[in-house]
Amino acid sequence: MEQLHQEQALGSDIEKLIPALGELRIRVFYDFPYLYEGSTEYEENYLQIYTKNPLSIAFVVFDGEKAVGATTGMPLNAESGEIQQPFIERGLNIDEIFYFGESILLPEYRGRGLGHLFFDVREKHALENGFLTTAFCSVVRPEDHELKPADYRSNNEFWTKRGYQQQDYSCRMSWLDRNETQETEKELLFWIKQWK
Repeated sequence: MEQLHQEQALGSDIEKLIPALGELRIRVFYDFPYLYEGSTEYEENYLQIYTKNPLSIAFVVFDGEKAVGATTGMPLNAESGEIQQPFIERGLNIDEIFYFGESILLPEYRGRGLGHLFFDVREKHALENGFLTTAFCSVVRPEDHELKPADYRSNNEFWTKRGYQQQDYSCRMSWLDRNETQETEKELLFWIKQWK
């Protein structure tokens, strides 16, 4: 195994990391709980949103030339309406919230502290830019889902230890599951941390 190295980019400079981000999203989100059947074309289009805001961040870890983990974030006011709406409906100021996108890591690189590093990088960036709250969402799947591995471990405990609280509100997004022939809607619950 080669030496791990990292690359961080902001705003339009994220363009150069899109191929690595897209490839990782397809590989990591294929597994439970996301079960995402992705395509390179979709990923390249979807990830463009990060290049349009100067405060967006992407952070990628490489093992040699191979991207093995990545994380992203952007101001909530630059995110899609489906993600903003639950916050707006609760009277929260979306201009004060920094939204965390992906936090993805190949299985063989887990347990080395990179998950904590991903949160550290995004939180530091959010606080340095004056945000008072950080937030993300996670997909909800039934406990008895047929594709849930017997050894599956939720990240809920990790997120709670990082100071995040699961909320009672969610958003809905659609994507193609690997066991489906057409996109279906999924519920994603929000987690937030107040910094003030």
